[in-house]
Amino acid sequence: MNIRKNHRPNCMLWLLILCSVFIPYKIHAQSSVYYPGPADAWAHRSPHMVGMNPALVKEAVDFAIASETQQPRELALQIALSFSREPYNDIIGPTKTRGPATGLIIRHGYIVAEWGDPKRVDMTFSVTKSFLSTVTGLALEEGLIRNLHDPVKEYMPTDHFDSEHNAKITWDHLLRQTSSWDGTLWDKPAWGDRPPGNDRWAWPNQPLDEPGAKFKYNDVRVNLLALAALHVWRKPLPVVLKEKVMDPIGASNTWRWHGYRNSWVTIDGQRIQSVSGGGHWGGGMFISAYDQARFGYLTLRRGRWKDQQIFSENWYDLATTPTEANRGYGFMNWFLNTDRKALPSAPESAFRHVGAGSNIIYVDPEHDLIVVTRWIQGNKLDGLVQRVIAAIEK
Repeated sequence: MNIRKNHRPNCMLWLLILCSVFIPYKIHAQSSVYYPGPADAWAHRSPHMVGMNPALVKEAVDFAIASETQQPRELALQIALSFSREPYNDIIGPTKTRGPATGLIIRHGYIVAEWGDPKRVDMTFSVTKSFLSTVTGLALEEGLIRNLHDPVKEYMPTDHFDSEHNAKITWDHLLRQTSSWDGTLWDKPAWGDRPPGNDRWAWPNQPLDEPGAKFKYNDVRVNLLALAALHVWRKPLPVVLKEKVMDPIGASNTWRWHGYRNSWVTIDGQRIQSVSGGGHWGGGMFISAYDQARFGYLTLRRGRWKDQQIFSENWYDLATTPTEANRGYGFMNWFLNTDRKALPSAPESAFRHVGAGSNIIYVDPEHDLIVVTRWIQGNKLDGLVQRVIAAIEK
């Protein structure tokens, strides 16, 4: 009987001990994730403090600097050279002269290394698409878009989706660049963006694929998503981005999101510029490497910033899920490392936000790592990632 009497108090004692050990540990583990403060309040750590080898980190930085792109620093010239074969290649948005090779290495949330001029605001080209898809996702989460598989036509009081072909296009098709939308937007015909082959007479008459069937990187169709998102938000997308994303994550006040000189529309009696999803014809996001890193860190943390869920984990899961049309692409502009084909040196779980230049935000959940690298030769990215990962000791 004495054994029975003592047995229950002992169980309760052990239960209290276990709770005192494991519950505080769990709370501590959640609260120990570091998030930088606003503006310049971003803590630095020496490499060894975050489990990295200082000499190998320096080797990675030196490699990035030595791998600076050889393309012109005058970006209007670079754009003209890059798209010289296109029939509608005139620049209709702002451009600027770029800075030097620039970047940041961030581990466990702390800046480990930086090079170039991380405060400098430069064009980031198609990394802009990641900001565009994010504000579209927020429209879904706020109920402005009911379902990503709804036809966009249901949300647009314009004629952009009136044809039988275009009427089938959904939000998901636009987000994944599989829409095959047919038409002209801001004086740029969809067929004129990266036309295939050399038969210029055949370009305007390219056969249209069924929406969802084929991936095609096409900035006209990206800009159509920006216009559609503007119509559901009914206010400038840069304002939405600032209020919903950039201010909460402590970004600076230096970034700007531009459209084109002819991309103005009237909504609710107000003239609003529809922004572009890249710098193909100028415009797009002009941003610093520090602010790029903040956005990359937000995506590393699956949309969470401190005690606020900026975008849902469901959106993160959708953005990082490819389709059969392109196994290496989720939502714009989330480039995936499916089967480690794009970056053999990186884990398959890694992904990138990518823009011409090259502008790269490399996100590596497995190593709790962010690498921002700007104005690097595109074929040097895997070499940089290889060196950064090699510097990780624990």
